[in-house]
Amino acid sequence: MRALRARLLGRRPLRARLALVTSAAVALVALGVLAAAYVVIRYELVRQLDLQLKQQAGIMSQQSHGGTGVLYGECNWLAAPACAQIVRADPAAPGQGGLVLPVTGATRRVAAGTLGEFYSNITLGGRDMRMFTMRLRDDRALQVAARSDTVDQGVRQAGLLLAGVGGAGVLLAAALGYFASRTSLRPVTRLTATAERIAATRDPAHRIELPPYEARRQDEITRLATSFNTMLGELEEAVAAQRRLVADASHELRTPLTALRTNAELLARAERLSPAQRDRASAALGRQLREVTGLVNDLIELARDEEPQQLVEQVRLDLLAERCVAAARGHWPNTPFTADLDTAGAVTVPGVPARLARLLSNLLDNAAKFSPPGAMVEVRLERTEHGLDLTVRDHGPGISTEDLPYVFDRFYRSRQARALPGSGLGLAMARQIARAHGAELTAERAETGGARFRLSFPTGSPG
Repeated sequence: MRALRARLLGRRPLRARLALVTSAAVALVALGVLAAAYVVIRYELVRQLDLQLKQQAGIMSQQSHGGTGVLYGECNWLAAPACAQIVRADPAAPGQGGLVLPVTGATRRVAAGTLGEFYSNITLGGRDMRMFTMRLRDDRALQVAARSDTVDQGVRQAGLLLAGVGGAGVLLAAALGYFASRTSLRPVTRLTATAERIAATRDPAHRIELPPYEARRQDEITRLATSFNTMLGELEEAVAAQRRLVADASHELRTPLTALRTNAELLARAERLSPAQRDRASAALGRQLREVTGLVNDLIELARDEEPQQLVEQVRLDLLAERCVAAARGHWPNTPFTADLDTAGAVTVPGVPARLARLLSNLLDNAAKFSPPGAMVEVRLERTEHGLDLTVRDHGPGISTEDLPYVFDRFYRSRQARALPGSGLGLAMARQIARAHGAELTAERAETGGARFRLSFPTGSPG
């Protein structure tokens, strides 16, 4: 059976298999209902004939006055609706020689009172008949028989009619199964065609087009098509972001590489340069090498989507922030840093310490870079109703309204930042590290000027 099912369904397309299974299920149900209807019709027709025989027997039992033999009707020719005869329990009793209905031992036992009344099917004169046998007084039995060919004919006609209805039902089930499979799998067909187009063109901009009446439905197939469209949208954005990253990286690398080549060519002709010129070219070469190395390292960091799980540990965020602030004071001696880290208490968050330190360092460097000389950078750690917030606030020019949506984009630099050192990757890297740790990094304009960056952790547990 399993091999037969595999041959029938294994190599067929999904639509054909669904249509076949649906049609078979509907056809089996329809045939089962028709078979049950046939049994009920046959039972009812036979029961009606049995009731008629029993009524005839009741009437004839009142007409019998102790006699035996044929009581009513010419059974051989079936001239009457029913024929009857009375049988004695003793086969040697008078009047038992001219009986026309078949007499068996069961009939004698009914006459003797040792067996109850019963129905039986007999054949008389080449005709099918139904016979009822019951007991009368004085060790007698009454047999009443009637033609059953009309019942048999009715049963045959009902069977033929139900067979015709069953055949039509099977055909209708096949048509409905094909229609149901075609309608239900239409989004899957579109999904397959869309996937094949994307594989052929390598363009994730294609979508599964759903008509309005299908888009309003909330079944599993429509949800699959909607989810596939959402996945294609995310894929398109990822591909576009990758292309932008490659284009921006090539643009950012072009300038320092050109400067590197120029300084390298100058140093190759060192004999023609004065000692001061050689020193300047060598210093510029070293500075540009550091810039290129830092840019490449930043690109490698941004290419990582998540943190290695084996490096995750519980990090005291207040102590980590204190160390980062101390390091920032050494890097930016002209910028005062203040840290208010005691309001939240000793709290820990799961994370990679080095990566969280890189995130805070990027925020502190960004704040110091945009702060005027002597302007304060404020760091604050506090608990909120939603978790834990670490804010870094500067007193510089702040973030303009048109720049605010793009401050975390890779290689994005505002007009104020274009004259400052940097590649525009620090804040993008900071947000990526935050999201990898389950936190959210946002930027906003401070109330009294400057910019405020807020790092929000959903939970903070006491250390």
